[in-house]
Amino acid sequence: MRPLLQFTLLFTQLLCLGLLPVAANSADWDAGSELFGNESPSFLPVTEAYNPVVTLSQNTLNINWQISDNYYLYKDKFTSQRLLSGQITTLTPNFGEAIIKDDPYFGETPVYYNFANTALTELGEDAYLLKLTAQGCADAGLCYPPNDWLFRVTPSTGSISSITLDTWNAAHNAGAASQNSTQALWLMLLFALIGGAILNLMPCVFPVLGLKVLSFTRSGHGRASVHGAVYSAGIVLSFLAVAVALISLQSAGAAIGWGFQLQTPWFVALLSCVFFVLSLNLFGVFEIALLGGVPGQNLSQRSDYTGSFFTGVLATVVATPCTAPFMGTALGFAATQPAAIALAVFAALGLGMALPVFLLTLFPGALKSLPRSGAWMERLKQFLGFPLLATAIWLSWVIGRQSGADGMAATLLAWLVLGLAIWLMGLRQTLARVLALASFLIAISLLASPALEQRKQSADNIGKNTVFYSESRLRELRASGRPVFIDVTADWCITCKINEKVALHTSAVEAAFAEKNVAYMVADWTLYDENITSLLSEYQRNGIPLYLLYLPGEAKARVLPQILTENGILQTLKLIN
Repeated sequence: MRPLLQFTLLFTQLLCLGLLPVAANSADWDAGSELFGNESPSFLPVTEAYNPVVTLSQNTLNINWQISDNYYLYKDKFTSQRLLSGQITTLTPNFGEAIIKDDPYFGETPVYYNFANTALTELGEDAYLLKLTAQGCADAGLCYPPNDWLFRVTPSTGSISSITLDTWNAAHNAGAASQNSTQALWLMLLFALIGGAILNLMPCVFPVLGLKVLSFTRSGHGRASVHGAVYSAGIVLSFLAVAVALISLQSAGAAIGWGFQLQTPWFVALLSCVFFVLSLNLFGVFEIALLGGVPGQNLSQRSDYTGSFFTGVLATVVATPCTAPFMGTALGFAATQPAAIALAVFAALGLGMALPVFLLTLFPGALKSLPRSGAWMERLKQFLGFPLLATAIWLSWVIGRQSGADGMAATLLAWLVLGLAIWLMGLRQTLARVLALASFLIAISLLASPALEQRKQSADNIGKNTVFYSESRLRELRASGRPVFIDVTADWCITCKINEKVALHTSAVEAAFAEKNVAYMVADWTLYDENITSLLSEYQRNGIPLYLLYLPGEAKARVLPQILTENGILQTLKLIN
């Protein structure tokens, strides 16, 4: 056998098996014929050799394959697919009897010459995309790989038009994304509900929760279930208000996240003053209505619905620096969704947080199991003042981290002036009340003083064995081949501080970091930092804590759980060779 003929047969066999590329247009085929010399035949492009004509007639889809002379199509290589609403359906057209050909590649196999016709019915009235796939050969010895022909079919108008593969893929991906989005939404709503419920156990929320539960022991006045509903409304509406603020600021171009208000020193100072005043109320220095009573009432008397509502608002305010398990995933999802979906996720968070207390009010038996009112309630009331005072002290420490010693001093001085104003109000004299008003104004001026301006963060604020986060520094460490552990934290994040105490800063973990040559990098989000916010967004998070482990050779970081354990970190570090 001549070498040229041997090469031709080998080449066509490889083409038939899809091991060599096939020319896409006639110019390519002409160039291919030059490769074989003038003796080689000129082959048609696949779209000229085979042409499917698709028509609609009375809800019947007719597919008529026009096959050029000396070309044929394999019966067993036909496939047809319909794409509707993201779902691909395989169609099974019957092209009828075929002739049996002794094919040089597949042996005796059924094929069609000149034409192959079929009709499909009951495909519905909705517009859809159609993909026809076929494979054929030329008698002269060339076998084409399978090829796709794509159409848009609109039964309502009877129109059929060709489309590109990109259009098909885009429609398929959009449909799949829509289905995945619906499933993800229900999952994120469940995560938000669970995360909101867990928020009740956070140290920053539990003192306020205790006050609300304590109010349910007041008997004989008002319906507990209504108080529970009003309290829940206060929480849910407050969560929605936070969501609206987040969405509005993000729409304006600001890169912010969950707990953003605590990145502003004056707001933290104001919040610390609120908790200081509430603690004085519980200690019995004065009576206010914020916790459910009205002036002159004692704890054994019923609270009003306004008090229940604002207790829910207060619980939400102090919950925002906390991120419970499941909650971080839901917040990250909400940050990437349209406003309506984001609001639904935040509403689920609020509902989850309100649910335990609301369920308690729905079951009178549970309330009756609480002890009757008495002297013990006054002692419990005073005891609950200490957690509130501790929260106020913690917030003043956050101020010190944000604004320095001057900011903390201004906050504590505002406490002093507020205490004086409350004492003067109790004297019930005109002059005392004037002085009390002046004291309140002084406290407000202290909260607005330059001492509470945030100072620029620096590496001096973190430990000596850690690296201050920056994008350039992260790139340098990764380029050097070192593993990098990033701790995204903030001083107002209680979960972060607990994780640092019980897991991150233990001797065993620090020794493992040193042994594996891990660069420990801290991204301090106590004050606003758009680079850290961008890092959170990259990993679809909108709140902290966030723990990332970059391994050499991997483009994306491994995300650790929000609640850390020493053993969990040690097991993760074993991934480093």
